[in-house]
Amino acid sequence: MNDSFADIIRDGLWRRNVGLVQLLGLCPLLAVSTSFIYGLGLGLATTAVLLGSNIAVSSIRRIVPREIRIPAFVMIIASLVTAVELLTNAYLHELYRILGIFIPLIVTNCAIIGRAEAFASRNGIVPSALDGLMTGLGFTLALVLLGSLREIVGSGTLFANADLLFGPWAAVLELTLIPAYGGFVLALLPPGAFFGLGLLIALKNVIERRAAERVRPAMPVAVEP
Repeated sequence: MNDSFADIIRDGLWRRNVGLVQLLGLCPLLAVSTSFIYGLGLGLATTAVLLGSNIAVSSIRRIVPREIRIPAFVMIIASLVTAVELLTNAYLHELYRILGIFIPLIVTNCAIIGRAEAFASRNGIVPSALDGLMTGLGFTLALVLLGSLREIVGSGTLFANADLLFGPWAAVLELTLIPAYGGFVLALLPPGAFFGLGLLIALKNVIERRAAERVRPAMPVAVEP
């Protein structure tokens, strides 16, 4: 394996973040991210599928013929998504009703089949599991950042409906950041999702550019004779 564990972590969370860099899984990213909790719920479900699929694909990579590996990977992913969907419906039913079709649509998320084909099918179980976990957490990070931004601008709150994910006790987590706020509906609509994602990508680019400038060695000043 060429990538170290540190590289896998940095790639999944930041350098090759599937939501902010590779721009994969945009359909759920833009549709579900109307609040922090909704984004976190779908992000955790996606992370569970990514982790499980990478482990399963890495485990069978030497026994599955190349001609059928993609159909085999899709079957594994579909089975895991079905299990996650059933568990969400059973234990987080109200959240499941809100996320709706976007949980079964995890099967079509290009990030999952992409990591199975590009990484898990070529590496051992431990690095593949780490890659799946970090890629999923990177996608979750994009979801919760966008969800937080849209929730604050759109409703003036943060952590609203936390009880849907963590239970009744979590209702106390809701914060009203802007009292007596009428809301900015555009932030909660699809155009607001595109604006918000664009701002996050621009912010990431600014951070990377400034970080590169700090480590760039100073150019020598030519001295005229």
